Amino acid sequence: MKKIFIIEDDQEIQNVLGILLKGNGFDVVRAYSGTEGLLVDISDVDLILLDLMLPGRRGQDIIGELKAKKNIPIIVMSAVNDISAKVDLFALGADDYVTKPFHNDELLARISARLRTTGGAAGKDDKTIRIKKLEVRPDDWEAYVDGNLLDLSKQEFELLCLLAENGGKTCTKSMIFEKAWHYDSEADDNTINVHISKVRKKLKEYDPDTDYIETVWGIGYRMKTGN
Repeated sequence: MKKIFIIEDDQEIQNVLGILLKGNGFDVVRAYSGTEGLLVDISDVDLILLDLMLPGRRGQDIIGELKAKKNIPIIVMSAVNDISAKVDLFALGADDYVTKPFHNDELLARISARLRTTGGAAGKDDKTIRIKKLEVRPDDWEAYVDGNLLDLSKQEFELLCLLAENGGKTCTKSMIFEKAWHYDSEADDNTINVHISKVRKKLKEYDPDTDYIETVWGIGYRMKTGN
């Protein structure tokens, strides 16, 4: 399970983030000031969510020290939407920036992208994609829900993998044709619909209360990464 370190002084935001992240399969560690943030052991942390307006030492003042302790992704959270301020933060070592108030799906997508592209969790499971109780392991051609291995056909796995890799972004039918059927002339809309239905059924078998795949009518499908 990947661990995210939240450095944020607002208790309400901490609570909301904690519920969101834990609900999507992450472990969470917290700090409420910049000074406290530097005291926390981050040896097993995979990504940091960092507020700027912190008591003690400000967020922008501790980015470099956090990076020196462990070179992991840092996503800055701030209500400031000034381009020059963002550029300065990237120069200090921040990897991404999300403006408050942010949409849950956007934050989860940014977290997922940073963990994939920067190797946020070193080791064997680098490429494992986790969404709620779902784990997709592209290199092993395996997918699990709540620890249970799914019995998927080649096309079903490639379809699920495509949706998971794109987080909350919509995958068009042409993208699905290319990934799972390689533009096979025998594949059509009904073929996709049937395979989506089968994947949904297999996900529901082990997590009946969660809808993982959302239909975007007339366009395609996307993974539901939020609540």
